[in-house]
Order: sequence, then structure tokens, then C-alpha cells
Amino acid sequence: MPQIVITLYTRKQCSLCEKAKQIIIELKQDWDIILEEVDIDESDELTELYGIMIPVVKMDGEEVAFGIIDKMDIRNRLQEKKGNF
Repeated sequence: MPQIVITLYTRKQCSLCEKAKQIIIELKQDWDIILEEVDIDESDELTELYGIMIPVVKMDGEEVAFGIIDKMDIRNRLQEKKGNF
């Protein structure tokens, strides 16, 4: 199964972002995941797009979760991705 790229849109001093990152790090133990972190404050466009939604999780370019990130939701999405290969 190919690696799944998870992009985590965050910003500094964001406790929900830290929790989301920890969830993804925990899932990396069981899944072949590449984690990319993007600080939305480094782009006006991303700040406008995701400002009140962060953290935002994209999986292979598809937005799958935002705000309070639930580990089981992300795990289920990974399972769905695996089934599509």
C-alpha cells in the first residue's frame, strides 16, 4: 500500500493543533503516513481559507477533518483509503 500524505494546517500557540499533531504521530505507528505541517500564518491565502477552522487535516489532498480532531475519525478515513488501493 502506498504511503498516505497527511497535511496538517496549523498555527503557533494552537492547543487543538498540538493535539491533532499528537493523534497523527500516534497513528503513524500503525500506518504508513507522511506528515506535512503547514503554518497558515505564513500565507495570507491560507489564513483567509482556514483561519477559524484550524487545525485542518487533509489526506492525499482531500480535506477530512477540522477543529477538534478525533483519532477514530482519522483512523476510519485511513481504513477507507487503504480499501481504495
